[in-house]
Amino acid sequence: MLKNYLKIALRNLWKQKSFSAINLFGLATGLSCFLLIALYVIDEMSYDRYNKKADRIYRINSDILFGGNAMALPVTSDMMGATMKKDYPQVEEYTRVYASSGSKLIKKGLEFINEGAVGHADSTFFNVFTLPALHGNTKTALKEPNTVVLSEMAAKKYFGATDVVGKSIETNENNGTTYKITAVIKDMPRNSHFFFDFIFSMKNVNYEWGQYLSHNFHTYLVLKEGVNPEAFEQKFLTYIEKYVLPQAKQFMQINSMAEFEKSGNKIEYSLMPVTKIHLYSERPYELAALGNIQYVYIFSAVALFILLIACINFMNLTTARSANRAREVGIRKVLGTERKNLIAQFLTESTLMVVLSLCFALVITYFVLPLFNDVSGKLMSMNSLFAPSILPLLIALPLVVGLIAGSYPAFYLSALRPIEVLKGKLRRGNKSGGLRSVLVVFQFATSIILIIGTIVIYRQLGYIQTKNLGFNKDQVLVIDDAYA
Repeated sequence: MLKNYLKIALRNLWKQKSFSAINLFGLATGLSCFLLIALYVIDEMSYDRYNKKADRIYRINSDILFGGNAMALPVTSDMMGATMKKDYPQVEEYTRVYASSGSKLIKKGLEFINEGAVGHADSTFFNVFTLPALHGNTKTALKEPNTVVLSEMAAKKYFGATDVVGKSIETNENNGTTYKITAVIKDMPRNSHFFFDFIFSMKNVNYEWGQYLSHNFHTYLVLKEGVNPEAFEQKFLTYIEKYVLPQAKQFMQINSMAEFEKSGNKIEYSLMPVTKIHLYSERPYELAALGNIQYVYIFSAVALFILLIACINFMNLTTARSANRAREVGIRKVLGTERKNLIAQFLTESTLMVVLSLCFALVITYFVLPLFNDVSGKLMSMNSLFAPSILPLLIALPLVVGLIAGSYPAFYLSALRPIEVLKGKLRRGNKSGGLRSVLVVFQFATSIILIIGTIVIYRQLGYIQTKNLGFNKDQVLVIDDAYA
């Protein structure tokens, strides 16, 4: 039966070439827009999920109220990670990242190059984050001072090769500091909330260690399997009482936490899953520019509206040509074809059209994707659509869209009365005509809203770029305040 449906569907598509081409182009364009936005959403939702322990990695956030100033920070004291691992068996591992220096001048030949993708990390950094090594042993790479791990790109940039373990680089620190290269790793994935080309040993950080009140380190914990993070957060209260309060007493002449809070001060710590940092964190001093979950929601809604418009367009075009299929429906009903078989036939035709449109849409997406990457500032590839977790959805897409887009035409055409059709008296019911009018109005209204929204955003961006700021911004230097 299915073979017969497909054969008839192909014949009808071939018989009405112009109509099929218009429908194919409309659906393919809508599906291509949907796929491009889907790639963006998939990329945004994939941040930090490359880590093997991603579901157990958490960053400790600090919320501090001190002297009337509220600070929501992504950093902790230098002692917190080691202390949590020592005191609480629920912690499997910890690591710290220090990036307050912002950049380093690294010598290449006779000149120094300003490198911004730099940071300091503990030797446990590679126990927490999954960053494969090309050369060297990352387990011990940062244990000693004056050691550094390079990315593949950095190694090629400075040495023209990746097998550079044992060689050295020089920075401008202290009139020239030499670091031994102990490992070279693959370039960090772009879907990470940090990106480093140079990871220096934490032992080279010039810092007054042992300060529980000073917060400058991004601290990450790996909790053991089965540990409830919300329950574990209660441990922070004990940590504050045991370690933070004694230093607060020393510097502020207070006797208890109640007195500390009564003075208008407060310290709280919380865990943030590493997979949520990119989209959900709104804290300053992050290690890289972050996204916004609201944008993901907005783009997802736009993608669904575009797909819905494409489906409605297909419905309207199909029902508009119902007269051309009416005699066929009448004859088949007279010959004994049941309505459910007619519905199955029309749904097969619509699904086949969507499958062909999806193939065409994939081709369009492939060629448009480089331009979309330039606009979005991302490095997305078509491979994301064929990932094991996404491929089933891609396969289900034409089936779902085919059923949605073909349902109204299928039920509309299969409901035609054979006697009236064969007499040439094709009558459209008030309900079907009213529904079609609603679909047309909805299609145009949604399209107009999306077009107006696009124009407004485009003009707003142009306004931001060309508006006179009221001062000369050339040769102006901005220095950010350091955080405590």
